[in-house]
Amino acid sequence: MITFKQLEAIYWIVELGNFESAAMKLNMSQSAISKRIQELEEVFDMPIFDRSRRSARLTEKGAELFEEASQILRQRDFLLERISAREVLVRRFRIGVTELTAITWLPALIEAIRSAYPKVVLEPSVELSTELVAKLENDQLDLIIVPDIFADARFVSTALSSVENAWMCAPSLHQGNASVNMQTLSSYTVLTQGGSSGTGLIYDRWLAQNDVRLNRTLKSNYLIAQLGLTLSGVGISYLPRQCLSPLVDQGRLQVIETEPALPPIHYIAAHRADRLQGLSVEVARLAAERCDFSKMVW
Repeated sequence: MITFKQLEAIYWIVELGNFESAAMKLNMSQSAISKRIQELEEVFDMPIFDRSRRSARLTEKGAELFEEASQILRQRDFLLERISAREVLVRRFRIGVTELTAITWLPALIEAIRSAYPKVVLEPSVELSTELVAKLENDQLDLIIVPDIFADARFVSTALSSVENAWMCAPSLHQGNASVNMQTLSSYTVLTQGGSSGTGLIYDRWLAQNDVRLNRTLKSNYLIAQLGLTLSGVGISYLPRQCLSPLVDQGRLQVIETEPALPPIHYIAAHRADRLQGLSVEVARLAAERCDFSKMVW
């Protein structure tokens, strides 16, 4: 008799690359997970892993078994999500977001998910866009919310709302409401987001396309650090206009209007196309309904 637990063992060993990581993933000992593989080998009377290698390398027949096991587990999860009532569906859901989402509307999304699926255990993760994409690729996250720059046929994307950014600085650095030419920015120290940020990647490309060369830049991968440096008068930076409007109204930040203006940053919710997960689709729908970058949570 083949069990789901045996199929999960081979699946996670291959996905995570070794027995130790798979055992941690399944909350069991290495000896227990090895026993499940031995049971499968006895059922099929063949080796599943090439034990002459140090890494968890499948044999030819083992690779066939892995593909079938993956399909069976996906269908199982899909069946459970389709048939189980929302109130009784028990599983964990790993969601990854960027810093801006975390400090604006993530609490509203979590509340909506918990209301719809009270027994689903949420595991939120706040990281840089490139790190979130890598974890989605490696099946370490079920759904991510990131700027729409990572086109990938392996992902199913749901469009969310957009973020309007503006150049801002401490009032001591710039006065006046008249629009300035983008080349004027080269006279300032410019605080930008690094290449691990989706917003940073988009604006780096946009500046290059508009032939804007910045003479002095400081890069930060973290929005809060970028905001703190801007408030301190270190330089100017592109920051989300709506959620920081209270600081503008208080006179702590000055908006610098430019020609051309910064393009909006479109956000998406993405999950893997090879995962038949109704829950991911539902969470993406909830995200689209509640996406609101206009206010910070504090």
